[in-house]
Amino acid sequence: MISVVIVGTGNVAQNLYHAFKKSSEINIKQVIGRNREHLAFVQNKALISTDFSNNITADVYILAVSDDAISAVAQKFKGIDGVLAHTSGATSLDAIKFAQRPGIFYPLQTFTIGKIISLDTIPLCLEATNSKDLNILKTLGNQLSKSVLEVNSEQRKTLHVAAVFVNNFTNYMYTMGSEICAAHNIDFSLLKPLIKETASKLDTLTPIQAQTGPAKRGDQKTLHNHLQIIKDKHQRELYTLLSNAIKEKHGKEL
Repeated sequence: MISVVIVGTGNVAQNLYHAFKKSSEINIKQVIGRNREHLAFVQNKALISTDFSNNITADVYILAVSDDAISAVAQKFKGIDGVLAHTSGATSLDAIKFAQRPGIFYPLQTFTIGKIISLDTIPLCLEATNSKDLNILKTLGNQLSKSVLEVNSEQRKTLHVAAVFVNNFTNYMYTMGSEICAAHNIDFSLLKPLIKETASKLDTLTPIQAQTGPAKRGDQKTLHNHLQIIKDKHQRELYTLLSNAIKEKHGKEL
């Protein structure tokens, strides 16, 4: 059995807590946060602590805190004997290199406040400075997911950049679509089957194969008509920028 201390109270910490709790091979020894109210998600109140200096012994300490706070919080666990692993996709191992046994335990997924998801198929990207610690993190990860892999800091940061494109930027496009619908008194939910189908196509096609739309077809008339409908300057600029990028990618001369 692997013993774990979770440090943090945010979306990642909450999801990891619930995932760890389901495994009979993981012993959650403590969940630490600055604000006791934010630790309300911990069902066993005996595990709650707001004292970062009163560290108990564990095999792995998971730092599920914001990127900017990683180094400062890690300093409070500088002398521990267990593996000290942060969960950031954008932060290198060097941020906690002063730890005796630094590591990375990065779940490649988006986490939303108040929503607990299954980690069963979520890629867990791991890194450590030696094979022993990496194996400990792998053993821990295998209790949560079927997709556990070693990824170095440069690869992980690259993955994070790609994730911003496919997740954060895509969701922002949903926001733009929702605003356009709202401006014309149209129910945005009418687009949800389209959104789901677009995502599901990637099970069998590459993104470039799945691309459709007027920009790929080189349908200049439709593109201009759309720009007439879009009144917001920022939305028009985005529409033009993305349409031109798609046209260039697919070699359309307009």
